[in-house]
Amino acid sequence: MSGELDRSGQLEALLPEQPDASFLLVACNPEDYSASAMAKAVEDCDAQLIGLSVTGMRDSSGRPVVALTVGTATADGAARSLERYGYEVIHTRSARPGPEHERNMERLGELLHYLEM
Repeated sequence: MSGELDRSGQLEALLPEQPDASFLLVACNPEDYSASAMAKAVEDCDAQLIGLSVTGMRDSSGRPVVALTVGTATADGAARSLERYGYEVIHTRSARPGPEHERNMERLGELLHYLEM
């Protein structure tokens, strides 16, 4: 199916735009990873966890990075709650895309180009 999609379609399939949803990247030690604890942290700030995915990325310390999509317009509350649970939030993007979002989508496009080589 991915062969039928153009590059922007592939990006949209991997990271679909969710109206009024925010995106967070969280780093944690493998032994501390718990999807249910992350979900509880998000739900503790009255937000819904829409998506959770362990990525292939590592932070500068070599810890795995987890991508979260939460059902709030801003990521601030979810980020604070995750940090209270002992997770390190390394990136957030709120629901309203700005210039940073466009730059990141371009970078993801470049990454997909290199992965296809």
